Amino acid sequence: MQDQIQRHHFDDYMVPVFSPAQFVLTHGRGSRIWDQNDKEYIDFAGGIAVNALGHAHPVAVNALTEQAQKLWHVSNVYTNEPVLRLAKNLVEHTFADKVFFANSGAEANEAALKLARKVGLNSGQTDKNQIVAFKNAFHGRTLFTVTAGGQPKYSQDFAPLPANIEHVDYNDLDAALAVIGEKTCAVIVEPIQGEGGVVPATIEFLQGLRRRCDEVGAVLIFDEVQTGVGRTGALYAYMNTGVTPDILTTAKALGGGFPIGAMITTDHYASQYAIGDHGTTYGGNPLGCAVANAVFEYVNRPETLDGVKQRSEQFFTSLKVLNDKYAVFEQVRGQGLLIGCVLNAKYAGRAKDIMTLCAEHGLLVLIAGPNVIRFAPALVITDEEVATGLARFEQALAGFTTA
Repeated sequence: MQDQIQRHHFDDYMVPVFSPAQFVLTHGRGSRIWDQNDKEYIDFAGGIAVNALGHAHPVAVNALTEQAQKLWHVSNVYTNEPVLRLAKNLVEHTFADKVFFANSGAEANEAALKLARKVGLNSGQTDKNQIVAFKNAFHGRTLFTVTAGGQPKYSQDFAPLPANIEHVDYNDLDAALAVIGEKTCAVIVEPIQGEGGVVPATIEFLQGLRRRCDEVGAVLIFDEVQTGVGRTGALYAYMNTGVTPDILTTAKALGGGFPIGAMITTDHYASQYAIGDHGTTYGGNPLGCAVANAVFEYVNRPETLDGVKQRSEQFFTSLKVLNDKYAVFEQVRGQGLLIGCVLNAKYAGRAKDIMTLCAEHGLLVLIAGPNVIRFAPALVITDEEVATGLARFEQALAGFTTA
């Protein structure tokens, strides 16, 4: 019989880079999840926009268990059927011609940034290696991607950092145009900054970046790790903008909870990688690809994507009512089921306090910095689960504003 695991074991055995809640979650179904004491929570966090189909959805469970009886891993010395099916689906339903699979969003972004540097080198212009990124962005935790992310708190302790990455203000097109030039090999941007506070890019901003990249021969990379696979009500957020990137990265919801990421791009750029330029051991793993393919196909249906838009409207309408009553938020912003509630000046810096109160009332939420409560629930969350979760959110707000 196994020893019972408790919360204190985290502090006993885990490297201290996380500070998790004091309860331990054990099982879930749909958008409900339970802890060791059998307390129920409504899940508006979604594993940080990962659990596209919620917990233990039969589509994902069946895909995993079926594949587990066949083939677990063969490495990229060989190929396998699930990886080819998933690549085919991604190509047929996006702008892309080719796919590279990885294990995470950070690795997908690493592959994209490396490819952009290779494109710059192949241009014949030896100094075409500048990468333009944006302040408050988040692209991952590898040294390259954490440097591209414009949040010094995540990178400042790990210098020296990769060079020639310049950051400008998000949504400031004039500032971007001033630095994107002939030496720029890539511009990397999130259509909605998730970790940076759930801040949507303006259409004009993205269109301006596209035009400037075309003018100077730079690669436009969309980081859709958080916004992809139905999160905004479109399969990918770029489809809402009329702007098509050269490279797109996707992860999180792609596997519905099974770790997988991908970089997708056109033949023109894919061909500039040669055999041996980049690689991965687990990327394209049959288990991950089988689950991701099932999740992708389920999400990429009109009824699922339309459901995201309907639940989004339910959230925004209800949050306006709550804010009219409690006057906590300066703004509620986002798209689809990626929603940020921005605290007003009276309550600035206290997002984590609200998150803690939400858990006490049986609701899991996220924060995006000290001033933003973030919701990223399952794409298939039901009306009833949304209503129950928002009722618990109101209980938390009532306690917060009267404390």
